[in-house]
Amino acid sequence: NGHSYANTGGDRRTTQDRIPHGALALATGANGLRILERFSFPRQESRNRLCISDFFRPVESGQLDVIALHCVTMGSRASEVTRELFAKNDYKEYLYLHGMGVETAEALAEMWHKRIRQELGIAGEDSPKIRELFTQHYRGSRYSFGYPACPAMSDQDKLWRLLEPERIGCVLTENWQIDPEQSTSAIIVHHPAAKYFNV
Repeated sequence: NGHSYANTGGDRRTTQDRIPHGALALATGANGLRILERFSFPRQESRNRLCISDFFRPVESGQLDVIALHCVTMGSRASEVTRELFAKNDYKEYLYLHGMGVETAEALAEMWHKRIRQELGIAGEDSPKIRELFTQHYRGSRYSFGYPACPAMSDQDKLWRLLEPERIGCVLTENWQIDPEQSTSAIIVHHPAAKYFNV
């Protein structure tokens, strides 16, 4: 996980120099920060014309904003065992273990998302009902590359350079998928209006 500062300029978010404790400073060249990466997100052509960049303070505000990035994994062992089960034609056990591994990775992502909300001081806005947490009854949103609001899978390369998930055993395939498969990565936005949307 990495916390970052962010500003938006148009439909772009820019990332800046690393700061202590795995955090990242995200902003434009203002305040003497050096740009490390740029992300561009598409804007809806209809409806509310939303874009992920809308959920960050504009550069002109003179204030930095905060974003978090994460990559979580169940590790390589789950993938190894599922491959062994598949090779032995034990499809039932393969499907059970694969499903459990994928869902456990998602639960781990949600656990870190919750911790990030706590660290940002916004977890008090979470619904007290666990069921409602599954439908985004908390402040902000977690966006993964390849989904409608941020479809560019190649942006995984940028997240990889920023977080260095190799430290926890994750690598990217040539198609920007995470290996081991029971892993996920995301950008986490704290803005109260940030929810899932289609482009």
